[in-house]
Amino acid sequence: MGSCGVGKSALIGQLVKSCTVTDLTIKDLYPQVVVDGEPCQLEILETAGSEQNPNQFLEFLRCGDGFLCVYAVDDIKSFVTVNIFRDQLLRAKNTDRVPFVLVSNKIDIANWLVTPMLAEETAKNFRVPFVETSAKTCQNVEYVFHELIREIRKMPAKEPRNLPSAEQNQGCGFKYCTIM
Repeated sequence: MGSCGVGKSALIGQLVKSCTVTDLTIKDLYPQVVVDGEPCQLEILETAGSEQNPNQFLEFLRCGDGFLCVYAVDDIKSFVTVNIFRDQLLRAKNTDRVPFVLVSNKIDIANWLVTPMLAEETAKNFRVPFVETSAKTCQNVEYVFHELIREIRKMPAKEPRNLPSAEQNQGCGFKYCTIM
């Protein structure tokens, strides 16, 4: 989740298709990844525009297991809204701890308005990991998703739920994570 134009779709595109996606909204992708030797089946929901529809956005927040909150280093407003997104998330989940990674994107550009020090301090206050990424150069793209999976795995197990179709799951016994 994050403000419009921060590169959410581009990050997802790099992870799933190893290509830069700049004008596409991606929903419900099921990549299989292995993190720390353990397989995981993902459902990725991109919030693109759902922030404009409060009911849909709240439903996304309620159903997600883990959240990437992305801002662009050249957009101070996108960084400020991170606090708003986090507050909405904690209220929707009715908890003070949710698997969450603060993500700066577009680190390949020169005109940074948000310093890493400011973002690191925010992540420290949130008690979450902070990762700098570039969807354009693929820097830390796979790593940020793996870091979120690690955060999800730290949480107590919850009730099993329906997995994607057997064809998509391929009967591999993957753990299933919904990330945003």
